[in-house]
Amino acid sequence: MKVSVVIPAYNEEKTIAGVLEPLINVKAVSEVIVVSDGSTDNTAEIAKNYGAKVIKLTSNVGKGGAMMVGVKAAESPVIMFLDADLLGLTAKHVEDLINPVLYEGFDMSVGLFEHGRLATDLAQIVAPFLSGQRVLKKELLQEMSDLDASRFGIEVALTKYAREKKLPVKEIHLKDMTHVMKEEKFGFIKGFVARMKMYWDIARYVSKDVKTGTRD
Repeated sequence: MKVSVVIPAYNEEKTIAGVLEPLINVKAVSEVIVVSDGSTDNTAEIAKNYGAKVIKLTSNVGKGGAMMVGVKAAESPVIMFLDADLLGLTAKHVEDLINPVLYEGFDMSVGLFEHGRLATDLAQIVAPFLSGQRVLKKELLQEMSDLDASRFGIEVALTKYAREKKLPVKEIHLKDMTHVMKEEKFGFIKGFVARMKMYWDIARYVSKDVKTGTRD
């Protein structure tokens, strides 16, 4: 089996190259799809220079929507999701995430930062279900109907689905890796507001499950 890598990206011209370059040396990766989610910088152009298939959205639809656009365009039976703002990603990290699903019988793998930076390490210790670095079978995504509407809650939705279905999931520790925090991207105030909006989207998604009686 081969793997399609889907990378949702919104104005990530400073970091996208560092995410794409390690993928070139991973044999299991058959295609890389960058979904430029209404970006106004050079994210799409840089991605094209690295041979990625670029899908440009004219407006920002949110992370969940962008990810599902990429999934629909993917040709491989296994999907890898990566954030576009990762720092320190290597080909070994990619292979460590892919191998459990391709060769070890797991339905999903989830990457957790380790020895990156204190803030991002602690965030994933407290809430590992928020990790955007995942590999899973495309057929699982096709069984979930509302991922494109969950925006930042997509990681919560994937984790919840795996638990409900009792799917075998392997956690992978990604050593010396981290990502750019929102406060660094936008400045403290705008970054804090963006982070609160992300948490609100997640809370709203979880709240919807409570109202419909689908939460564990």
